[in-house]
Amino acid sequence: MKKTKLTEIVQKRSIQYTEVGKWGKYLRGVWEKEFAEAISIDEKRKIYLHGFLWHLFSYKKVEVFEKEHAKNAFNNESKNRVYVFYQHSDYALTIENAKNIVAEDFNYEDDIYIVDTEFEWTYVNTHESACGPYFYHKNNNIRITNG
Repeated sequence: MKKTKLTEIVQKRSIQYTEVGKWGKYLRGVWEKEFAEAISIDEKRKIYLHGFLWHLFSYKKVEVFEKEHAKNAFNNESKNRVYVFYQHSDYALTIENAKNIVAEDFNYEDDIYIVDTEFEWTYVNTHESACGPYFYHKNNNIRITNG
C-alpha cells in the first residue's frame, strides 16, 4: 500500500478505501471525456489541457465554484463512492463511504481529482495557490466558451 497524507487521514477516520493500481491514466481519460467533451481539440491544446486537466477551470471554459465556494460545494455534495486520482501519477484509489470525506482532507495533495463514480461532479485541488480548488457539477448551468 502506498502511504500518502490522504491515506493517513482516511485510515485515522476509519474510512474504507481501496488502491486501484494504475487506474490514473484511465481515470484521467474518462474525466476529460466527461467534463471537457465540448471543448475542441485545438482549444484543448491552447489551454494545455493535457498538462493539467484543471486548466478547463482556470481558463474559464466552464462555470465552476472556486476557493471556499468550491470547498463548501464539495462538502455539501452527497457522496457515496468516489475515485481519487492525480494528474502526474497512475496511482488511484476508490473511497467507499465517501460521505465522511471533506475538502480539507485534500489540502496536502497537489493536482488531485476527486470524482463520483458516475462522473457527474468533480473536486480538484491544484498545486497553484492562485488556482483552485475547484468544484464542478454537470447539473449546474454551464457555459462553454471558445477563446
